[in-house]
Amino acid sequence: MPELKLPPQNNEAEQSVLGAMLLDQEAVYKVAEFLEPEHFYKDTHRIVYQAIIDLMSERKAIDILTLSSQLKKRKVFDKIGGSAFLSELVAGVPTAAHVEEYGKLIKEASMRRRMIHMAAKLDEMAYQEDEDLEVLLDGAERELLGISESSLDRDFIHISKLLEQSYEMAEELNKNQGQLRGIPTGFSYLDSLLGGLQKSDLIILAARPSVGKTAFSLDLARHASVIEGKSVGVFSLEMSGTQLMDRLLSMQVGIGLWDLRMGRISDEGFSRLSEAMGMLSEANLFIDDTPGIGIMEMRTKARRLKVENSLDLIIVDYLQLMQGRRQESRVQEVSEISRFLKSLARELDVPVIALSQLSRSVEQRGGDGVPQLSDLRDSGSIEQDADVVLFLSKVGGDEENSSDNRMLTIAKHRNGPTGAVELFFVKEQARFREIDKIRS
Repeated sequence: MPELKLPPQNNEAEQSVLGAMLLDQEAVYKVAEFLEPEHFYKDTHRIVYQAIIDLMSERKAIDILTLSSQLKKRKVFDKIGGSAFLSELVAGVPTAAHVEEYGKLIKEASMRRRMIHMAAKLDEMAYQEDEDLEVLLDGAERELLGISESSLDRDFIHISKLLEQSYEMAEELNKNQGQLRGIPTGFSYLDSLLGGLQKSDLIILAARPSVGKTAFSLDLARHASVIEGKSVGVFSLEMSGTQLMDRLLSMQVGIGLWDLRMGRISDEGFSRLSEAMGMLSEANLFIDDTPGIGIMEMRTKARRLKVENSLDLIIVDYLQLMQGRRQESRVQEVSEISRFLKSLARELDVPVIALSQLSRSVEQRGGDGVPQLSDLRDSGSIEQDADVVLFLSKVGGDEENSSDNRMLTIAKHRNGPTGAVELFFVKEQARFREIDKIRS
């Protein structure tokens, strides 16, 4: 016979938490922040915990007497073991000092039980051949996302700690004039407006097709990883990893992209290519080219990269190619993706640059061709969720009159100034340069 496995549980931790709550009312507040009755494995423990939480909600004293009275009113006093059981709980805990640690053990065991339950449910779902596979996968992703999100614990932070952090940052920047608060972009005027790429910011980089938004985002990734030594994760939904690598090599070496792909490289060019490959191979630059990646998969991969390589920056190319969970409309789906990217930036405390398409209204409107916030495609929530919105457009407006220059417009900046910077687009190398640097 197969060995009968008991579900993950921690009876000692459950009893210790309940005993600590009866010993010290402060312990009640400590665990009530993250522990729910359903986290307890034993019914008797769940009943006692719920009764204690209810006493707390009613602002009543919490001890054996008040708890006994509460349990008797609910006619469950004898069911849980009466006075003997409650006295046993208190006697088994010499101190309430470790109640939070015990509570975390209970929650962890509960999450493991949820995973087992989910696995059994997935097993059952997989046999439903008449059900659409996409629906099944969406359901599985939703279940796992629910477990994952329940593991995140956030709490109030006293203002004194936040003030201390802000003061220390201001003091450091004051001592080191010219130092940026965020990750430098490599474009000095843009950095003067943004202060670099800021932690937890969602930065939308939007443009019409073939304007250079992928090239610009790769320029930012290359500068952050190669020059600044930051760890960068790129989710490329449109281009393969090989295509991106060709572009990065072209940028780094200064060789035309088509010449590189065709092998038209001089001996001197090969020498520079070898040097560039050495620099890029040492950079903490990671590329995931999964087409149509879903929000759950992206979150999982980003979290893992953060743990293993101290992730500093995420780039997503591009937002409209991501898969959200099934929604009634594309607008709702894009809204969900936009909210997800903002929550990811906050959760991992890194800037997230998400490339986005603009609607045709930019071209239909005519004029100087500078986009407006209303041109963001598929969802108004993109503008709402973004901390920074950057528009990349051709200088001169339409195709016939445009030059190789590009206008980068800061259309929205939640915590700073807006403005615009003109850049030169080196098409052959798919890279950007500052106009002032070219003129000098």
